[in-house]
Amino acid sequence: MATLADIGLAAAINILSALIFLLLFAILRIQPFNDRVYFPKWYLKGVRSSPVNSGAFVSKIMNLDFRSYVRFLNWMPDALKMPEPELIDHAGLDSAVYLRIYLIGLKIFGPIALLSWSILVPVNWTSDGLQLAKLRNVTSSNIDKLSISNVERGSDRFWAHLVMAYAFTFWTCYVLMKEYEKIAAMRLSFLQSEKRRADQFTVLVRNVPPDSDESISENVQHFFLVNHPDHYLTHQVVYNANELAKLVEDKKKMQNWLDYYQLKYTRNKEQRPRMGFLGLWGKKVDAMDHYTAEIEKLSEQIMEERKRIKKDDKSVMQAAFVSFKTRWGAAVCAQTQQTKNPTEWLTEWAPEAREMYWPNLAMPYVSLTVRRFVMHIAFFFLTFFFIIPIAFVQSLASIEGIEKSAPFLSPIVKNKLMKSLIQGFLPGIVLKLFLIFLPTILMIMSKFEGFISISSLERRAAFRYYIFNLVNVFLGSVITGSAFEQLDSFLKQSANDIPRTVGVAIPIKATFFITYIMVDGWAGVAGEIFRLKPLVIFHLKNFFFVKTEKDREEAMDPGQIDFYATEPRIQLYFLLGLVYAPVTPVLLPFIIFFFGFAYLVFRHQKYESAGAFWPDVHGRIISALIISQILLLGLMSTKGKVQSTPFLLVLAILTFGFHRFCKGRYESAFVINPLQEAMIKDTLERAREPNLNLKGFLQNAYVHPVFKDEEDSDEEGLIEDSDDEDCVVVQTKRQRSRRTTVASSNASRGSSQSTPFNQLDLGKGKPET
Repeated sequence: MATLADIGLAAAINILSALIFLLLFAILRIQPFNDRVYFPKWYLKGVRSSPVNSGAFVSKIMNLDFRSYVRFLNWMPDALKMPEPELIDHAGLDSAVYLRIYLIGLKIFGPIALLSWSILVPVNWTSDGLQLAKLRNVTSSNIDKLSISNVERGSDRFWAHLVMAYAFTFWTCYVLMKEYEKIAAMRLSFLQSEKRRADQFTVLVRNVPPDSDESISENVQHFFLVNHPDHYLTHQVVYNANELAKLVEDKKKMQNWLDYYQLKYTRNKEQRPRMGFLGLWGKKVDAMDHYTAEIEKLSEQIMEERKRIKKDDKSVMQAAFVSFKTRWGAAVCAQTQQTKNPTEWLTEWAPEAREMYWPNLAMPYVSLTVRRFVMHIAFFFLTFFFIIPIAFVQSLASIEGIEKSAPFLSPIVKNKLMKSLIQGFLPGIVLKLFLIFLPTILMIMSKFEGFISISSLERRAAFRYYIFNLVNVFLGSVITGSAFEQLDSFLKQSANDIPRTVGVAIPIKATFFITYIMVDGWAGVAGEIFRLKPLVIFHLKNFFFVKTEKDREEAMDPGQIDFYATEPRIQLYFLLGLVYAPVTPVLLPFIIFFFGFAYLVFRHQKYESAGAFWPDVHGRIISALIISQILLLGLMSTKGKVQSTPFLLVLAILTFGFHRFCKGRYESAFVINPLQEAMIKDTLERAREPNLNLKGFLQNAYVHPVFKDEEDSDEEGLIEDSDDEDCVVVQTKRQRSRRTTVASSNASRGSSQSTPFNQLDLGKGKPET
């Protein structure tokens, strides 16, 4: 078990690591050869030129301006100076909301830490519970005297912890409500001031029912002309173009190689470049002729594949992007049920075209339920079997466990320095290494489930990562760690005494989480600003793979912070802080340092996510709050304070009621586009741009990227739309037969009344209601 000395050594190592990362970042970012790594957005915007293109050879590699080394820490105040409105204009609303999560952590845990250290720490320190626990062979360290474990069983001092639990809950709920209110207002204001985008007018329609007499495109057009006659504008059916996408990608690669060899030839026209098999060996051929021939071959295959997709009805999915004349019309369609059959004509807001994950649009809608069920099962087994490495990590946190499992290491672990290193640093770094590939695995699982936008993929992966952290990293570490550390007590006590031992041991696990916070939240966050991975990848690509300027732009692509990997980590720290605030307040300063340091780092990074994720963040903080209350209830019962159970149950119920209030009051701003706001924006737009050609703006917005090839997009005719205001439905076999039947029926009744379909087909007006 980690002692105060072990924690001190771990803190020294992680603080030193963080300082090294910050120092390296401050120095490397001002070196000319790293300019594209640390300022990629400025290059992509064309407002910055490379310093390696001018000056002496040495100045191209190393910054010789010694004044810049004196000012190398100026990025810190610069990162904090940008006001929030300017940040929203520069990086988007999601960047501002993401950064506010760290500010919320500071707002919540700052006052909580002050109360805890002022009231609970003296209460815990002046008790003698651990002295009595030693008589029962319960392992503890000097740092545990600051925790609730040091309070004697049945003591009235536990009422202080109960009162503080209420105070912490009320303060957390107050901060969350104010933030929810502010962020909801920011979102509505941002949407109202946002420039015109195609997704504001477009709805994705799925599970379009097949019709033997109409194609999917005709069926969609007919349905919306009948049911949304005043607002329907155009539509684009969804194609299964995954094979075509592979061909287009291959063509891009070949074109890139051709550009490279052409550039090489322009520099030395005396000899045309030649190449062998894989560019290395075999019969040498003219490189430019080879890639030109390959590109022509692929172009022909692409043309044939496009024609096949156009003619093959099986390539048309039962889905379409439907665009409307107004935002109001799109909002009505996206937020209402279209038919009495709730499984057909399913509508939802179309994601922004740039965040579409096109391969998943080719998945049949009916298969999504099966895919998601399979992934639920897979995630269960992934979570279950990960208990094994968690148990291994917890065995490293216990010297006794190491000596029992590996007696030959006993002389090493008994060394004072090695003991501190193993207990204070090793478990945290090993756990982080075990989790390093988990976000990627969860993202692959989300893609298999069929989500169609980057934001929905990230939210699903983030949710699963949060559940994984809760079950394995938190509960798994507490349970397995308690068993390892209290192994002797577990074996010698009766079954009736084990819950009492666990009640004492759970707060003691705070030392492990302190070491993990320092490894992941201190040194790990410092590594984010150092951008070690982009730095290495850029220089490797630049040395081995970059052939053209386009390659260089792709190599320095800044990308974005992986929301599905970083947000669950924040939620783990919220969980740890709320659980241990009334139990072991010594953990709170480490949490506060993480939130403050991470805010500084990520404000410099300018995070850009792809969705309105705040309701998920709010819900997970609330769940952490309720979990902390339930765990405190269990802990109190093992401490002889069963009479506190009703008070903590009431607190949990009040917290859940607060969550329902916030959900009903504010969540609609994140999932529903208010009709009033849509109408206001439509009215203003018509007043400012009365001659706007909205159809021209929308009709190509949701064409699959592989169909946007300049040389073929027009002749392929893959854009499906209606005419202008007085459009009529294309007469199909079903419509002609229906019109004939209706006309005969009307004639037999001697009635001159026309049916809605008859009026629509004859172009005599809108359908009657």
